[in-house]
Amino acid sequence: MDLKITTLGGKDAGKVKLSEEIFGLDPREDILQRVVRWQLAKKQQGTHKAKGRAEIARTGAKMYKQKGTGRARHHSARAPQFRGGGKAHGPVVRSHEHELPKKVRALGLKHALSAKAKSSSLIIVDELKLTEAKTKALVANLETLGLTNALVIGGAELDQNFKLAATNIPNIDVLPIQGINVYDILRRGTLVLSKAAVEALEERFK
Repeated sequence: MDLKITTLGGKDAGKVKLSEEIFGLDPREDILQRVVRWQLAKKQQGTHKAKGRAEIARTGAKMYKQKGTGRARHHSARAPQFRGGGKAHGPVVRSHEHELPKKVRALGLKHALSAKAKSSSLIIVDELKLTEAKTKALVANLETLGLTNALVIGGAELDQNFKLAATNIPNIDVLPIQGINVYDILRRGTLVLSKAAVEALEERFK
C-alpha cells in the first residue's frame, strides 16, 4: 500500500510503502471492542468505597431487650436496615483490570491502524519539528492539513518545540511511538504518523 508523505506545511514529500500486514487488514469491530474495554478497565481507578457494618463507628450494644416490647428482635444499630448503619454488599476498593492475551492486543493495534487507513483518515508526515514552540504557528500548519481532531504520533523522541506548541490545542493529542494505543487512535478523527513512527511500527511487528 503506497501513501503520500506530506510536510507540516502541506507540501508533497514523496511516498512511503506501508505494510499490508499492519495497515491493510479488514478491521474487526469485535477485536477493537475487546482491546478498548481492556484498556478502559485497566485505567479505571476502582477507589469507590462504602463502609460495611464492621466499619461503622457506632455502639454494638443491643438496641432494646429481646422480649416484651412487641417489636422485632434486633441487636446492633450498625445493621444495614438502620439509618446510619453499614452498607450491605457495598462497593469496595478493587482493581477492574482483566487479562487480555498479548497477541490480541497486538492484533487490536493492527486493526485500529488498518481502520484509519481504510477510511482515508491516515496522514504520513515527514517529520514533526518546529523551529519555535509557537502554538499559533502549529495551528496554521494543522489547518493547512485540514486537521481539527487528530492523534499525532512521533518517533521515540518527540521534538520539544512541537510537543509544547501542541499542548494547548483542543482535540489534538501528541504521543511518542511507545504510547500508541487503540483507544486513542479510535477516539480521534484522524491519525497522523511521522516517518519515524511508521518505521518503528514496521520494526515492532516484524
